[in-house]
Amino acid sequence: MNLTTPSAKPLDTDVVLIGAGIMSATLGVLLKQLAPSLTIGIYERLDAVAAESSDAWNNAGTGHSAFCELNYTPELPDGRIEISKADKIAEQFELSKQFWASLVSKGMLPDPGAFIHSIPHMSFVWGADNVEYLRKRHAALLGSPLFAGMEFSTDPEEIEKWIPLVMDGRDRNQPVAATRMAIGTDVNFGALTRALFDHLRQQPGITFELGQEIEDFKRKEDGSWRVKIRDRATGKSRKVHTRFVFIGAGGGSLTLLEKSGIPEARGFGGFPVSGQWLKCVNPAVIAEHDAKVYGKASVGSPPMSVPHLDTRQINGRKELLFGPYAGFSTKFLKKGSYTDLFRSIELGNIRPLLYAGARNIPLTKYLIGQVLQTPEQRIAALREYCPQARPEDWQLEVAGQRVQVIKKDKKQGGVLEFGTEVVTAADGSIAALLGASPGASTAVSIMLDLTQRCFPEQAATPEWQAVYHELVPSFGQHLAENAALTNSVRAHSSEVLKLD
Repeated sequence: MNLTTPSAKPLDTDVVLIGAGIMSATLGVLLKQLAPSLTIGIYERLDAVAAESSDAWNNAGTGHSAFCELNYTPELPDGRIEISKADKIAEQFELSKQFWASLVSKGMLPDPGAFIHSIPHMSFVWGADNVEYLRKRHAALLGSPLFAGMEFSTDPEEIEKWIPLVMDGRDRNQPVAATRMAIGTDVNFGALTRALFDHLRQQPGITFELGQEIEDFKRKEDGSWRVKIRDRATGKSRKVHTRFVFIGAGGGSLTLLEKSGIPEARGFGGFPVSGQWLKCVNPAVIAEHDAKVYGKASVGSPPMSVPHLDTRQINGRKELLFGPYAGFSTKFLKKGSYTDLFRSIELGNIRPLLYAGARNIPLTKYLIGQVLQTPEQRIAALREYCPQARPEDWQLEVAGQRVQVIKKDKKQGGVLEFGTEVVTAADGSIAALLGASPGASTAVSIMLDLTQRCFPEQAATPEWQAVYHELVPSFGQHLAENAALTNSVRAHSSEVLKLD
């Protein structure tokens, strides 16, 4: 579709963005850079920005760059390590850093210290088989310029210098190994989202409303949409006429997409997974650790449950978290309804849901085990990464809610996906983002792709191409195949974002 084609009937706004999270914020800023005259209406059901998946307490905040997440580098049956997904995610995060650096340079974002900090990203394993896996992973990743400089060690004394909290009290006869990327980051996506919306609100043509529930959609003959919106405070409903709709409502996107009635939405279902953290409350322990340390996930566990001992900067304070511990809830949002899962079930997705469920029995068993965990069992899991952990130094906190995508599959009937999925109408007039990890870290890459899919004619124009390259200098090129370009854009982003 074309965003500037005259509408047969007057529009209330050119674009409607649903959800005040990192995805809508990124798309809104990008669209206003591509087409400054656009009018955009932004509607959020809660009374605060970034209160669900984008909130700092509800996401990993790692700046997912595949430096430390072992689930992105599986070992193949022949023993080789597959790094293609790691390359892709690392490149996507570099696009995010370039975009943020450009906005900082333009004065559109505040001091980057408000939302991003340098911190080493590490993988840590124990046991002979896992040590050998990590050795092979390190060797494979060094072949990509995106992972240049990754350190590897099996020396307990060297690892202790990196992560003393992890090695304190550990059996020195236990085989251990670690990798370390000093250029890792910690990102407060809640703070970043709020900063992006603060900028957007100051732009002409922006309508921003909180406490607004999306009730329904109706497609008009000319391809435009009428979006029915209810004010949660007054109960009054109204309709907004627009040419383009983006559904970026986190776990709530699936049910909204189903209401659109587009054929492309048929067959999609969702499987909700909740999470919990152990939060350290002892300042002395928090001060002792300064890294993001990821281990190997248990067999059958979802990617969002990869265990990590995670140093964070949240609201100006250093925090230390361990987890997440998975759980199950029928809610699709942390502040949603227990009927969310049941209301998402339709005739078109029953078969995929049943098939995916039948093929993921280990995941079901894992979630049941997690739900039934005792406090003692949670501490026992923590002690695998922090042997000297004391229960009184840690308290349980509820993390965010995720909805994993289930979609139709001709061969298997239905498959459970652990990534993100962008669903768009054939004419590009409506799009929705489904799924979870790596999510926020790759928001810029996702929105660059979305604008090209939904507005192909305009995306190909010299004007839009120039903006793409101004905001993301490596746009259209593969960093994994170009060491010089990788080093150049990485150095520039690090300088602007004040990363060590």
